[in-house]
This record gives sequence, structure tokens and C-alpha cells, in this order.
Amino acid sequence: MAIIVQKFGGTSVGDIERIRNVATKVKRELDNGNQVAVVVSAMAGMTDQLVGYTREMSNRPDPREYDVVVSTGEQITIGLLCMALHNIDVPARSWTGWQLPVRTDDAHAKARIQDIGTEKVLADMAAGRVAVVPGFQGVSDDGRIATLGRGGSDTSAVALAAALHADRCDIYTDVDGVYTCDPRIVTRAHKLDRITYEEMLEMASQGAKVLQTRAVEMGMKHHVRIQVLSSFEDTPGTLVVDEDEIVEQEIVSGITYSRDEAKIVLSHVADRPGIAAGIFGPLAEANIIVDMIVQNVSEDGATTDLTFTVPRGDMDRAVEVLEQIRGDIEIGDIISDPGVVKVSVIGVGMRSHAGVAQRMFQTLADKGINIQVISTSEIKISVLISEDYTELALRALHSAYGLDAE
Repeated sequence: MAIIVQKFGGTSVGDIERIRNVATKVKRELDNGNQVAVVVSAMAGMTDQLVGYTREMSNRPDPREYDVVVSTGEQITIGLLCMALHNIDVPARSWTGWQLPVRTDDAHAKARIQDIGTEKVLADMAAGRVAVVPGFQGVSDDGRIATLGRGGSDTSAVALAAALHADRCDIYTDVDGVYTCDPRIVTRAHKLDRITYEEMLEMASQGAKVLQTRAVEMGMKHHVRIQVLSSFEDTPGTLVVDEDEIVEQEIVSGITYSRDEAKIVLSHVADRPGIAAGIFGPLAEANIIVDMIVQNVSEDGATTDLTFTVPRGDMDRAVEVLEQIRGDIEIGDIISDPGVVKVSVIGVGMRSHAGVAQRMFQTLADKGINIQVISTSEIKISVLISEDYTELALRALHSAYGLDAE
């Protein structure tokens, strides 16, 4: 008898009818002879509404009281789902995060899970009941409700699957799996049967919004097999697994893009030790994440140009920080550009194949697309280009790496 953890996101439980649909999926897994625990999100839009209430009440709400408010959305869902299960004669019991408990640190609104008590859930499942657990929430060391931040329900589900030593964690969403590229842009993209944790982690961090990076990291750490599948279609999904579970690995598994990028260029920066630290230190202190970085070669040995990217929403704040340190560090012009996109080619097969980067650069050159910044990892190559060429670049690269569906 396998242990399966099922997780249903906000769109999957968006209204009463959809919650009833979730109940039938849970029953089907139970009828297959498996033991089932379910993790649910708040109904679509509810968390945003709750966050709105806190902002109306206070510009700077106490994080502990903020968590009390925003965690209530999941509590509504677990109760409604249990009622739906009872209606179709499935024994079920709801558990809040503090009842299990799901123990977290005390970083309210962005807490991290430390461990999960499984005794009560295991007892439920052994008795033939479905344990229904809220995602996104737990309890801190001082007994206060703590939430995990946006996307925390995926992390809750994978963490529960790890604690239960589950055979699989099924993440039900509004898509039916992981595709080689965004099918809304690349019509010949196809769904992957399997993908490695490392590839999924790169895809999630480079713009693909199928899974949260924290959930993938936890799955990789604890070897939890994750399946991404649709709540609305009865079709096989995509399995996220260890690399050794994939018999023949493609060189490139997918191509992603992120529009949440802005480029900043600093001209005539003094070329001496400590300058980079003097620039990026204040940005870090302002909680601005810097991604791609390129420093041009200094011709005269005195000054150089420095180019880097930040999240698009942080661009203006980053420029303000740089203006403030201008008196301490020699900087010429500060040029910001939000009209860029990051395109990434991802695949564990890159480790054992040469020429992957050359093919990417040649393909973009053939289409007249200029590369502004390049960054690489062992299984990823990312380039920054003008956002005007996003669709053209994705389609061309998808074809160049032989990913087009037949």
C-alpha cells in the first residue's frame, strides 16, 4: 500500500464545484488502494484579499498578527474539502498546522519548516481516513502561527511527503505538466515525461512557474518523487526525479524566459580592488537581488564598465542606492533599462556534450538578436536580450535544439 501526498493549489479549489472535483480525485487515489494525505491552498484570490485587509488596517502590521490573518484561507479550504469527502462517503479529518504540528522557525511571513509531526497523519491513514492539511502554515517555537511566504503550499506538500516517506507527491495545478518551453509562445513545445530535480530547479528559478524553487530543493534533498499534473484533465503529468531514473537524457530539456529583469550599466567605474564590494554591498543591504554580472576589460587600467541585472520592480530603488554611494565610489553614468528579458537553455546533458553554448549564440546571431549579458552554470546557459525578440528567440532556440514536437 503506497503513501501518496496530493497537493491542490488555489485554482484547483477555486470554488465549491472545484472542491467537489478535488474530492473525487482523492477518492480515486484511495480506491486504488493507497493511503492518502492532502495538502491544500486557499481558494483562488482569497490570500490576496486577506493581505489587502491587513494593509488597510496597518501600513506596518505585526508579522505575527499578519500571519494569523493570512493563514485563515487554508483553514476554510480544509474544512470544505473534508465536507466534500464526507458527501461521497470518504472518511476524512482536517488538521491545522499547529495541530500536527508543522514546526517552523520564527521568521513570520517567510518561515521555513524545521520538522513535521507525522504520528496523527499516519494514524488517520492507517485507519482508512484521509488527512487533510493546510499548506503555507505552521507553528513557531513560541507557539504562534507562522506562514511560509508565497508558494509555501508546494513546500508544505513536499515536506509532508518527505516526513511520511511517501512514495510520491502529486502537485495538481492548472497545467498538465512541465513543457520544453511555454506552449503559449512555442506551439511546438511538448510535455516532458520526466525531468531531473536539477533541471526543474533551474527552470523554476529562471522563470518557469510550474513549481516553487523551495519545493524542488526539498524534493531533491529528501529524494521525494514529485509529479506535476492537471486538476482539470485526466492525463499523465511530469515526474520530477533523480537523474539516475532517466535512462536516456536529452542534451537540452527545456528553454525558459523571465521578463522580470532590468539591466543597469555603470560606466567609468574605478578599476581597483574593493570597488565591486562597495557597489554590491549596499544593494544587498537594501535587499535587492543582483543576478547576471559582466565587467568589461579595462583598456587604460583605470576605469571599466559594469553591467548587471536586478528584478524589474527593484530597478528604481537600485538606481537610488547607487546615486547615494556615488560620492564614495567613482561612477560615471548610471543607465537603467527595463526592456530586457533573460532566456535560458537548460539540460543536464550539457555536462557531457560540447558546443551547446555555440549553438545558442549562432542561432541568435542568425536571427539578428544581440546578446547583452551571458551567465552560465553546469547545466544552464542564460543570455539577456531585448524583450522585443522574446518570442523569436524562444522559437528559434526550441527548433535549434531539436525540441519541436513532431
